[in-house]
Amino acid sequence: MTSAMRLVGLYLRVSTTGQTVENQRRELEAVASRRGWQIVREFKDEGVSGCKGPAARPGFSQLCQAVTRREFDLVAAWSVDRLGRSLPDLATFLLQLHSTGVDLYLHQQGLDTGTPAGKAMFQMMGVFAEFERAMIVERVRAGLARARAQGKQLGRPSALTPDKEDEVRRLLAEKVGVVKIGRTVGVGTGTVSRIRATLEVSAG
Repeated sequence: MTSAMRLVGLYLRVSTTGQTVENQRRELEAVASRRGWQIVREFKDEGVSGCKGPAARPGFSQLCQAVTRREFDLVAAWSVDRLGRSLPDLATFLLQLHSTGVDLYLHQQGLDTGTPAGKAMFQMMGVFAEFERAMIVERVRAGLARARAQGKQLGRPSALTPDKEDEVRRLLAEKVGVVKIGRTVGVGTGTVSRIRATLEVSAG
């Protein structure tokens, strides 16, 4: 596909309700016209901070879904900070673009990953994105290991207290059903089932 036939998805975002995406749209439409691009979809988030995750930006979430379906060849945005201000979220988006073969155009940075120079830059950005994700995973693992070494309990606090466990055991002995025990004692049916399995093993 030649550059004159590139299909483009625009992403527009402003942080406050007093701002408008119209200036971004006008500039990007002018670029598309000069380069012979065809704009096929537009995604926008108005009055939404870039610090918020993708789930809090409906336009960005829809953009990511469209990228996965490869509805266009290139994503065009006014600036890199329009895509987001969280490095992990930005890294994830760059990896998604790279894996689906969708290019990226950033007007303010003059970046077009469809050009040889831009493609080299994109590959370098992808390397740093993978590095950032790997570092995040490593920091999480190190934090969990440190917490375990300090004897801290990980995950949500258990709803099963010693008194509740005794009550579950008593009701199981009376042949009360698992669901009813869970409702009566205030614990999950999975917890009741695990205690029952322990009792059955002990009895065996």
